Amino acid sequence: MTAQVQALYDFAGEPGTTEMSITCGEILTLINTDIGEGWWEGRNSKGQTGLFPAAYVRKLSPDELAPTKVAPAAPRYDQAADDWGDQQYSAGDNNYQRGTSNDDGWDDDWDDDTYSEIGPGPGSQSKAATSHQQQLTPLPGMPISDYNHQMDDNASSFGSTVGTVRKNKFAPSSKVSGESYLLGTLNVEVPESDKVYIIQEGDGYIWSPITQPYNVTVASPKKESKFKGIKSFIAYQLTPSFNNIQVSRRYKHFDWLHERLQEKFTLIPIPPLPDKQISGRYDEQLIERRRVQLQEFVDWMCKHPVLSKSEVWQHFLTCTDEKRWKAGKRQAERDNLLGLNYCISLVVPEKALLQSQVDHITEQCHTFIGSMDTSVKSVTNMCLAQTKRFQGPYKSDCQKIGEAFYSLGNALSLDEGTVISTSKLTSAIKMTGGAYIEIGKMYEEQPKYDWEPLGDKFHLYKGIVGSFPDTLANHKAAVQKKRECERLTAEHKMEVAQLNEVLRRTDVISYALLAEINHFKSERTEDLKATMQKFLSQQINFYKRIVDKLERTLNQYDE
Repeated sequence: MTAQVQALYDFAGEPGTTEMSITCGEILTLINTDIGEGWWEGRNSKGQTGLFPAAYVRKLSPDELAPTKVAPAAPRYDQAADDWGDQQYSAGDNNYQRGTSNDDGWDDDWDDDTYSEIGPGPGSQSKAATSHQQQLTPLPGMPISDYNHQMDDNASSFGSTVGTVRKNKFAPSSKVSGESYLLGTLNVEVPESDKVYIIQEGDGYIWSPITQPYNVTVASPKKESKFKGIKSFIAYQLTPSFNNIQVSRRYKHFDWLHERLQEKFTLIPIPPLPDKQISGRYDEQLIERRRVQLQEFVDWMCKHPVLSKSEVWQHFLTCTDEKRWKAGKRQAERDNLLGLNYCISLVVPEKALLQSQVDHITEQCHTFIGSMDTSVKSVTNMCLAQTKRFQGPYKSDCQKIGEAFYSLGNALSLDEGTVISTSKLTSAIKMTGGAYIEIGKMYEEQPKYDWEPLGDKFHLYKGIVGSFPDTLANHKAAVQKKRECERLTAEHKMEVAQLNEVLRRTDVISYALLAEINHFKSERTEDLKATMQKFLSQQINFYKRIVDKLERTLNQYDE
């Protein structure tokens, strides 16, 4: 008997490709399961054939295929663990991959960017959580992201027994508490080359400045394919100025990097990646916007004294050899210095910080970030709204004005006769109509010079500002742990020497936060100044072009 499967979730196939849309509960006949990359080929009840993600369906047993049986609902999470527990998702093209966490190949565990196209999937869960998760059942047709949210709502009840709970592969993993670092039980020798210094500047503290600045160009996005054209993806070319050697990276590679950075640097807000898209992935304008936002991400990384020198970032920028890539990838994923434990790499001034001053600065930062978050979102939304108006109503209104004037000119031309002045007037009115039609086209094109770049810049700030509350919370947790140790010492449950070590290490964490606050302040001051100058220059140039066009049209009435 031909194997059949039941769709567990809706899937919208990409138009113009070999993908086939399926609906939750739909019964499909399998044609080929050897397509590879987690894709199967099947036929629906209408006789249509195509590819769909293997994880979005489940095979039906012979008993379920019997006429007297009714196709069951989607399986419980624990029953589907073998199918879902080891999935890997990426973002950037419309592929999907199943594999184990031990896969290290460039194209094996890096392939297939279904994450951005058909929604995030549940990440790996530890076995300790499985028994609790048996109570959670993904409902038929429930988007995977909703199921993850359902799991996340229940995470707190088993958080004490589970080391890591993730909503999906690329969500930040549970933050390392840093307790082993604070209590001095983390025994790791940090090479001198990996140490990061914090120095005093004036009345504040900063990361030791970059001694050899560099930049990275993100350029030449290319549409590439594999499986004889069945699967397509976009690759971006990155060229660091320090070696001028170009590397090719897909969007999912950036996703992997972003997760590593979020896990390791919990006291440093990581700049955001472009928003993930569901449709229109290969529209040239969309690809260019994504390239611009990736450039913003890369620029911020290059200018950060800590991130720019991090090993995983340098590996991402320079690795061209597959074997070396595998080794570096495994090393990054097995890094023990995550979260606050990374602070063991920091070298800070000997001066003990006054906790009241630290609290005052962090409270000011919290207030500022709250206000900044609202403002940045408002500017981002305004940029989007202005882009739509320029390309919609403003363009349309100008074209309607132009068409009305041009129609007037046509009407006058019917009664021109041989009067030259009348003929010139008619011509001038028609030119007025043409000018407004051209101005409408100018409105349509203008956003890519001002509103879209401004929106891309504030997309960057929205992500950074949105990450700051987590940074402040990580610092606050360390301070609370310090106060708990002070209480234990007062109760003679902790040695004074151990408390002094906790106090010193808490200061290291505070120094890192103060350095990051000052870095963000200095960077945004220069960056926003340049951004607003560029925006206003483009606006002035745009309206000058409109004025010039209208003035030339006006002169036609004097000739």
